[in-house]
Amino acid sequence: MSTILAIETSTELASAALLHQGQLIARESAGAQTHSDSILPMIQQLLAEAGIPLSRCDALAFGVGPGSFTGVRTACGVVQGLAFGIDRPVVPVVTLEAAAQACRTAHPDAREVLAILDARMGEVYWARYRANDNGGWDTLAEPALSSAEQVATGGKPAACGNGLAAYAAHFTPDFCAREFAAAYPQCMPHARDVARLGQLHFAQGRALPAQEAQPLYLRNKVALTTAEREVRDALKGAA
Repeated sequence: MSTILAIETSTELASAALLHQGQLIARESAGAQTHSDSILPMIQQLLAEAGIPLSRCDALAFGVGPGSFTGVRTACGVVQGLAFGIDRPVVPVVTLEAAAQACRTAHPDAREVLAILDARMGEVYWARYRANDNGGWDTLAEPALSSAEQVATGGKPAACGNGLAAYAAHFTPDFCAREFAAAYPQCMPHARDVARLGQLHFAQGRALPAQEAQPLYLRNKVALTTAEREVRDALKGAA
């Protein structure tokens, strides 16, 4: 089996994982401001625990986005630098797919998953997946950015991600019971899931040269203007 080093920094939790000889070990650190400081020490800890050098890794997987603008850039930059140093490919993993993987790991009966992540600015990132026989996912709805109200929820999938809690005024308990087979807001993308999917994608020939690693952005603007914030706050007050 291939050895995969994985990192995920698209949310407030930074994580790293190493999948080696069928064993998965992981580290994590909370606080978005610390991602660039914490990720390399975590990688060093994982390699030391496994007793292998970085050069023993067959590929480096990373959460490509969508997610925090700074976070996905951090992940991309770190894996590029490491991959260039050891002449290894990189494997991008969509963070929404990683969230779906986390959901299925915790809840094996979740075969069709709608992943919904908080995108801030009154919006969510979302995508829909169905588990396939290869251990991966078929994409039913490509990653998108929209308001919570615009998320396509028909068909009773399981739902996961912190977007459910961030927009609880829309994703109410009654709404979730009506639209979803189950709702798991605590199931979020983690390097463990990026490593598992990265190993699968690597085996399927979906690795890229390090220089081709690019973050997946669904939003060009990263902050609201003062006027836009005032409109948003007024709408929240009216609701």
